[in-house]
Amino acid sequence: MKILVEYVWLDGYKPEPNLRSKIRVVNMNFKDDYEDKVPDWGFDGSSTMQAEGYSSDCYLKPIKFYSTQFGERVYAFCEVYDKNGNPHETNDRHKLGEEDSDLWVGFEQEYFIRSGHNKPILGFENNGIIDAQGKYYCGVGGQIVGRELSEKHLIMCLNYGIKVEGTNAEVALGQWEYQIFSKGKKDASDDLWMSRYFLFKLAESYGYQIELHPKPITSGGWNGSGLHTNFSNKRMREEGGEEYFKSIFRVFESNAKSHIENYGSDNHLRLTGKYETQSIDKFSWGISDRGASIRVPKSVGETWKGYLEDRRPASNANPYKIMYSIATSLDLAEELDNTLHNMYNDIDVTKTSEKFNGILSNEDIVKDYLNDDDYKLTDEFMESKANIKTEVINFNINHK
Repeated sequence: MKILVEYVWLDGYKPEPNLRSKIRVVNMNFKDDYEDKVPDWGFDGSSTMQAEGYSSDCYLKPIKFYSTQFGERVYAFCEVYDKNGNPHETNDRHKLGEEDSDLWVGFEQEYFIRSGHNKPILGFENNGIIDAQGKYYCGVGGQIVGRELSEKHLIMCLNYGIKVEGTNAEVALGQWEYQIFSKGKKDASDDLWMSRYFLFKLAESYGYQIELHPKPITSGGWNGSGLHTNFSNKRMREEGGEEYFKSIFRVFESNAKSHIENYGSDNHLRLTGKYETQSIDKFSWGISDRGASIRVPKSVGETWKGYLEDRRPASNANPYKIMYSIATSLDLAEELDNTLHNMYNDIDVTKTSEKFNGILSNEDIVKDYLNDDDYKLTDEFMESKANIKTEVINFNINHK
């Protein structure tokens, strides 16, 4: 039988790539092994900023397949290779190296919906009276716009096997969020890119445009959009320890400049120290603090076991670059903690919470990933009250 295979890949545009796709009709049964039946495919790299016109051949190598139980259409997410069969220089996925299923990742993708291509944000287009920010987060009623698209997107992702955990209206008008959780830096990033692709494609049918810019509304008191990244490795979940977590904070602080460079363009417009952000030129961590660079969930601050939330990545960030920064820094933190442990082997890392009797199961941690919304949106939450003094980081905030 004939199956429609939609090849999806990332182009070579900067500072962030765009999603591209084309469809191929393949003779196969939907129960066949896709890896054996779906071939590599060429494309014109000169039209995607990935080759010159005089030598424009590039190649798509499928690396992950998304399909429903009936397989009427298969989406093949691809890496790009050059004419010599090598990973293309724009292939950020390949730069991540080997997969690490012990690195658990939860992405919180925020986005705005525009009423059309280059048109106003949904809800702002009628020149009517607009309620101030405050009643939109997880709201219901006439002030909420875009729900149908958000829920259709959730169902489509689930039908195609993407591990979306939920969705909700966000703080600003016309702004939404969905959450993805996966075990593996590549797997989570792949799913995020494909979830974006499905969102863009669904928006076409409404005549909408999805806006991933981190601060599309710069006047008035409106939140920007982030890609908050929750992460934990096996040691964080099972062994933990306050000193180990502090080693992570030290490394993340020392690498703050390189992290910001990989966390999305125009992020300085969003990271101002207001509207649930820390300033882009400072680094801080804080327990239950949504105004810090790194938020330590309350349960983690009690037990020093579990995950952390990096609140700095922008909504338009490339998840492969985010995960490269985080994974590299976690490796350095491991080295730092081992060094400090050897120097001060009498450090007590056994502090735990009576609430959990010193033990957090993997199920407890996953639950924390998905149900950590025990806060109210107040002015106190909108600005950082981190529990350590911030340090100024000197670099050009306009660098992209």
